[in-house]
Amino acid sequence: MSKDNLSKEQEIMLVMRKTLTHIIRDTTPEPGMKGPFSDAVVEDIKMCLRLISLREKELLSEKGVENTERPHYVDEPRTSDVVHFIPKK
Repeated sequence: MSKDNLSKEQEIMLVMRKTLTHIIRDTTPEPGMKGPFSDAVVEDIKMCLRLISLREKELLSEKGVENTERPHYVDEPRTSDVVHFIPKK
């Protein structure tokens, strides 16, 4: 779904989710080190992300759109096969 088709509420949810995930990435400590947030703050952030996700799903459902997108790692192998064509000489 393009950003042009989003309602104002969907745009807000998108920006809030991206902002929270950027904060998490920027403040995540190295393994074995203590993070800057208390356990209560971490739980609050998780709850915010859950609520954002649920509301985004509700908004899509209200529009009759099924979200089939799933997160993936950049280095994750693709499940589809790529066919390379060899031109005739």
